[in-house]
Amino acid sequence: MTTVVRRVGFSAGHRVWGHEHECSNVHGHNYEVYFHATAEHLDDVGRVIDFRILKQRLGGWIERHWDHGFICHEADAEVRDALATIAGQKLFLLPGNPTAENLASYLLREVGPRELAGTGVRLVRVVLWETPNCFAEVSL
Repeated sequence: MTTVVRRVGFSAGHRVWGHEHECSNVHGHNYEVYFHATAEHLDDVGRVIDFRILKQRLGGWIERHWDHGFICHEADAEVRDALATIAGQKLFLLPGNPTAENLASYLLREVGPRELAGTGVRLVRVVLWETPNCFAEVSL
């Protein structure tokens, strides 16, 4: 199996709803995501996929939905209501807490299949760095 990796960076705010320490506060990170993709066969040029297409499709989704916005647990009414008072605030409601683990899983299981549909390429791993010292890795 041949795997290619595309890095995408973004900045976003979040809070880990119910966290026992500082992460229960509204704060933000400069995230780095590494998308690991594979295909059954290499294309006629000898690639899994053009890196630019990964950037456009996966990076484009992140730019539209997460970059310079706020990622919120859909059940966190306190933050949802507070951010609703800010005109034009980009807000993404995640089905679970916006932990590094859940963000990576959402990208792998929800975003990847939808954004790569029709390419013959699938994500097999997502590594999401939340800080220079901490990351989560999710694989199929």
